Amino acid sequence: MSLAHAHSGVPSAAEPLPALAALLAAVCYLLAARRLRRRGDVWSWWRDLSFVAGGGAVAWVGLGAAPGGPFTGHMVQHVVLGMAAPLLLVTARPLTLALRALPPGGVRRSLLALTRLRVAGWLTFPPVAALLDVGGLWLLYRTGLFAATAHLPLVRLLVHVHVLAAGALFAFAVCGLDPVRRRWGAAVRGGTLLVAGAVHGVLAKTLYAAPPPGLDVATGDLRAGAQVMYYGGDAVALATAVVVGAGWYAARGRALRAASRRPDGALDPRNMPHCAQNIG
Repeated sequence: MSLAHAHSGVPSAAEPLPALAALLAAVCYLLAARRLRRRGDVWSWWRDLSFVAGGGAVAWVGLGAAPGGPFTGHMVQHVVLGMAAPLLLVTARPLTLALRALPPGGVRRSLLALTRLRVAGWLTFPPVAALLDVGGLWLLYRTGLFAATAHLPLVRLLVHVHVLAAGALFAFAVCGLDPVRRRWGAAVRGGTLLVAGAVHGVLAKTLYAAPPPGLDVATGDLRAGAQVMYYGGDAVALATAVVVGAGWYAARGRALRAASRRPDGALDPRNMPHCAQNIG
């Protein structure tokens, strides 16, 4: 199956839906942020910018034309949709915003209860999130699934949705910015990021050597796409590491300030950034 043929067909009517959903989510985010500011709460404009950029990136993948050859263009979309956009969306702390902006009532209680479910705790365990994210990519590129997306628009749409959702779950679990049932320490999150980045890099190198099964693609296009995946993945992983490090540094500062106010000057384990914290 030729990748050029794969992406030359008429797009499914459902393919723009993720782009429209991303734009709608960005509008909802801005309205919620405005609600907080109008009642006097502090909410960084950088978070607004980050979420809008993430939503715009998702919309671009759904509606825009990717640069380069067919496989290179696909890999640009992969890096944007599965890595860069999720990081931008997660660093905007959408869950924290929702919990603060929603009025007291059933919707807010339901959302809070959802964050404290045991299954939510497992899904946000960084190694599990990494397995769903990077493991899904190995399944996509090292089986016939990618070739199937060539002539089945619905499968291609589902793959895009999975890539975005799994990327967002991974970024959410590793960055650890929003309140969930359990917050894992920086060592677990950083270690998971390191391993997942290495596995992602190995997958990119295998694609440099051989295309996905059932796919006919020019050698130059294949290698360019694999390089986009490899170096693009490294760039986003580095940005994610900066977020994790900044979060650890801020948490450490809060712990030290809290300790300075205690009579014995001891650090409270609940404020220690290197310890897993159960907030459920």
